[in-house]
Amino acid sequence: MTQLWHMTAAIFLTWLVNLPFGYWRASLKKLSFKWFLAIHLPIPFVVLFRFAFHLGFQLYTYPFLVAAFFFGQFVGARYYIRHSENN
Repeated sequence: MTQLWHMTAAIFLTWLVNLPFGYWRASLKKLSFKWFLAIHLPIPFVVLFRFAFHLGFQLYTYPFLVAAFFFGQFVGARYYIRHSENN
């Protein structure tokens, strides 16, 4: 049961960390250097979460954390688009 809570916390934190990076990425020119940074800078945080929650690098964890990563980027970008439409 503890492993489930650790996995859930890592998924949530991965999603949460990617929100501002997705927001930032949406404001940048696609395939620019800063755009690549917005995608790749959160990766060390995900690795840190894996170690902090003792998840290691088991194969079953990848789909969940990768999905949380991209979903956080997506939600952050959607928030930027909605926010910029209102201004």
